[in-house]
Amino acid sequence: MEPDQPQLDPGFESLRARRAELLESMRALEQALAAPATGRTSAWAERVNVALVELESDFGEHVDLTEGPDGLYRALLAAAPHLASSVTRLTDEHTQIKDSIDRLLASRVVPVDIGDVDAIRESATTLLGALSRHRQRGADLVYDAYQTDIGGET
Repeated sequence: MEPDQPQLDPGFESLRARRAELLESMRALEQALAAPATGRTSAWAERVNVALVELESDFGEHVDLTEGPDGLYRALLAAAPHLASSVTRLTDEHTQIKDSIDRLLASRVVPVDIGDVDAIRESATTLLGALSRHRQRGADLVYDAYQTDIGGET
C-alpha cells in the first residue's frame, strides 16, 4: 500500500491553472512583439493588440484570485502574518502592472505607424519583465508561507 500523500489545498490547483494561463498570455504577447512589422504594420499591431487584451483579462483574473474577498492573500496572511510586507509589495505591483497594460492599450491607436513599433515593443517588453518578476515573487511568497511550489509552467 502506498503511503498517504498529503493533500494540497484545492485553491492551489486553481492558482496553478491561472499562473499557467497568465504565462501563456505573456508568451503570446512576446511572440506578437517579435513578429516582423515592416510592410505589415497593421497586421502586426492587431496581433499585439489581441495579445494585450488576452493578457489584460488573465492578469485581471490573477488579481481577483489573489486580492479578492476569498483570495490567496487573505488566507496567506492568516497563515503567515509575518509576510504582510511581501503581500503589500505584490498588491502594489498589481496596480503598476495594470497601469502599464492600460497605457499600452490606450496608446494603440490605429493605424500604427512603423515608427511606433519600437516604442510599443519597448513598453511591452518592460511590462513582460515586470510580470515575470512579479510571478516569481508570488511563487516565492506562497513557498515561504506553505512550503509549496505552485509552479504553473506548461
